[in-house]
Amino acid sequence: MDFNLTEEQNLFKKTINEFCKKEIEPISDKIDKEEYFPKDLYKKMGRMGLMAMTVPQKYGGAGIDRISYMIALEEISRYCGSTGITVEAHNSLGLGHIYEKGNEEQRKKYLPKLCNGEELAAWALTEPNAGSDAGSTQTTAILDGNEWVINGTKQFITSADIAWVTTVMAKTDKDKGARGISAFIVERDTPGFKIGQTENKLGLRGSHTVELIFEDCRVPKENIIGKQGDGFVGAMNILDRGRTAIGAMSVGIARGSFEDALDYSKQREQFGKPIGKRQAIQWMLADMATEIDAARLLVFRAANMEDKNIKFTKEASMAKLFASEMAMRATTKGIQILGGYGYTREYALERYYRDIKLCCIGEGTSEVQRMVIARQLGL
Repeated sequence: MDFNLTEEQNLFKKTINEFCKKEIEPISDKIDKEEYFPKDLYKKMGRMGLMAMTVPQKYGGAGIDRISYMIALEEISRYCGSTGITVEAHNSLGLGHIYEKGNEEQRKKYLPKLCNGEELAAWALTEPNAGSDAGSTQTTAILDGNEWVINGTKQFITSADIAWVTTVMAKTDKDKGARGISAFIVERDTPGFKIGQTENKLGLRGSHTVELIFEDCRVPKENIIGKQGDGFVGAMNILDRGRTAIGAMSVGIARGSFEDALDYSKQREQFGKPIGKRQAIQWMLADMATEIDAARLLVFRAANMEDKNIKFTKEASMAKLFASEMAMRATTKGIQILGGYGYTREYALERYYRDIKLCCIGEGTSEVQRMVIARQLGL
C-alpha cells in the first residue's frame, strides 16, 4: 500500500493549483456575492481536460485516474465551492451517466461538446416528493410511437438551466417501483421541457440550482439510456462515484478554512503574542489538520477501488459522510479562530461555512450515508 502520489499526480496537482490561484481565486468572491456563473472559466477548464477528467481520450476526455480527479476537485473547491460543485455535477453525474451507461451512438453524439467545456450536462433524480426516497419517483415516461412522453417535476437540479443535456430519471412502469425507473437524455430546447424556479440558496450561490418541469415533453425513442427499467440501478451506481467526489470537494473546502485560519493565527496578536502560540488555538488547528488528512485518505481509498473495479458503495458513503461532517467542524473552528472577523464577509471563512452544508445534504444526506453503510455491513 503506497500513500504517496505518483510523480504525474503531483505535477497534475501543482498545475491545477496554479490554475485555480490565477483563474478562480480572484473571482471567487464575485461568484458568491453576485451569483455569477463564469461560462468562460468552464471553457478554459474544458481545454485543460477538467470537464471530462475520467472519460477516455478517444471521446475527447482527459482519461486520468480517479485519484487525480479527486485531487482536481479538492484544489478547485479549496478556492471556490460553487465552481467545485459545478465541475463535480457535470463530471460525475450528467456527463458521467451518459459515458458510463450510454451506448456508443449516444457517446459519439453528446460527449465531444460536453468534454471540451463547450456545453454542460445536468442530472435530474430528485423530486419534490422523492428526495432521499428516490425510488418513489413520480415523473413518468410513456412510449408513444417513436417517442417517449415525459411528464413530471424535478427539484434541486444543478446547472440544468445552463446545460445542453439533462439525464432524467422517470418511471416507465408504475407497477415495478424502483425497477420501473428508466433514464433519458433530454436536450435543452426540447418542447415541453421548462425551467421552473431558481433556488435562492444559503451557499454555493454561484452554482445554479433549479426546478425542472416536463409537460408532454417528447424525446426520441433512442434517447433512453440502457435498457428500460435500468435507470434506478444505474443512478445508484453513478451516485457512488458522485459521493466520493463530494468527499473530495469537502476536503477542499475544509482545507481552505484550515489554511486561512492557520495564516491568521500566525499574524493576529493578542496579549503580546500571536494567537497561534496559544494552546486553545493550536489544538483546534491540530484537529483540523488531522481530520482533513483522514478524510482525504478515505476519498482516495474509494477512488482507488473504483479504478480497480472493486465494489466501493460502502467506501464511497464513508468518504462522503466523514469528509462532509469533518468539513462542517473545520469551517466552524475556522470562524472561531478568526473571531469577529470570521463572521464578516471580509474573509472567506463565512463563505466556506455556508458552502459546506450542501455537502452534508446533496447526493444523499448524512443519514442516508449511514443507512447505506449499515446495509453494506449486512444490517
